[in-house]
Amino acid sequence: MQSNQSIFRGDLVLWGVLALLALFSFFPVFSASSNLSYVVGNGTPWQHLFKHTFILVMGFIIMLGVHRIPHHYFKGISILMLPVVILLLLYTATQGTVIGGANASRWIRLPIVGISFQTSTLASVVLMMYAAHYLDKTKHLQQAFQETLIPLWLPVGIILGLILPSNLSTAVIVFFMLSVLLFFGGYPWRQLLLVWGMGAVVFLLFFLTAKAFPEAVPNRIDTWVSRIENFREPSQNSDANYQVERAKIAIATGGVSGLGVGKSVMKNFLPQSSSDFIFAIIVEEFGLLGGFIVIFLYLLVLFRIMVIVHRSATPYAKLLVMAVGLPVVFQAFINIGVAVNIFPVTGQTLPMVSSGGTAAWMTCIAFGIVLSVSAHEDAPVAETSLPSEYPNNPLDVLSETL
Repeated sequence: MQSNQSIFRGDLVLWGVLALLALFSFFPVFSASSNLSYVVGNGTPWQHLFKHTFILVMGFIIMLGVHRIPHHYFKGISILMLPVVILLLLYTATQGTVIGGANASRWIRLPIVGISFQTSTLASVVLMMYAAHYLDKTKHLQQAFQETLIPLWLPVGIILGLILPSNLSTAVIVFFMLSVLLFFGGYPWRQLLLVWGMGAVVFLLFFLTAKAFPEAVPNRIDTWVSRIENFREPSQNSDANYQVERAKIAIATGGVSGLGVGKSVMKNFLPQSSSDFIFAIIVEEFGLLGGFIVIFLYLLVLFRIMVIVHRSATPYAKLLVMAVGLPVVFQAFINIGVAVNIFPVTGQTLPMVSSGGTAAWMTCIAFGIVLSVSAHEDAPVAETSLPSEYPNNPLDVLSETL
């Protein structure tokens, strides 16, 4: 148990691993950002490093704040945030952003700090939190499938339906991780298979509709098809396979020990070298040894998540940790898999390492929740409950009512 006066509560090993990933990220981000500076002509490497520093510092401040919140408060928070993220997704979809002729309606820009905010990342965290609360609330109930449609699958369908047109990979990953959570949370597997079947039908209808009316979703369907076909037979379209081929060259060039910090060559030819394909730059500069160390750190994060799940005393705490912690680790290995050509290109970043916008903040919120569970599950009741003059937490009342 951590001292009540300690700044860092909860699992100190997890704190340390996250700090190591964040500190290590400065090397590849600073090196890879030279591509944005000298090839694309977007700022200087120092400007990109300052932006990355600002995002990570703010992220750890957010993590510190979130991990101080008793984890049972997140039941009510998830319910309150559901309509908020739905409205944000609707607003984002109406922006009609097009980059290079393709639909890129994923971001809204925060005018004060000048950072793009990808609303789907916040929506995915909120949705997983809500699912954990739903599973905890209904764990002793034998519900028919139709009884779960409105309280569970309606918000899931709305949120994933709003994410899907502009970000297929995120929608698929969230749906997969939600299914994993529901399976471990005791949701009937037959009903889950039924939902997968219904989801496949809905996606097929969306695909056929988008092919029939391509102006509704500019170029996204073609992009999806191109990525999958290029992954299956990369030799047929070298242009579409440009990033993957350059990433493979970077990994092969790195060898065992790497070229050295800042000495990457492929960063000048890899368009997403500081974000989606940063793992390739890590291996090129730090070698297979550096790549294996990064993989080991993510495996250590996964191990600590499982330790926290095992130590948690309540079903809700276990579910909440899995809901927000596992998707981050899963995303990390998706990113690594894309870089080594195990998976088709998805656009998923490497958590706590890649440069970018507020996706890092959503990751920090997720780990703040995990650390909140590890900090408060072992704490005395007096540390996690409200004072006696405030016996009813409004968020708990709201979550129990709904």
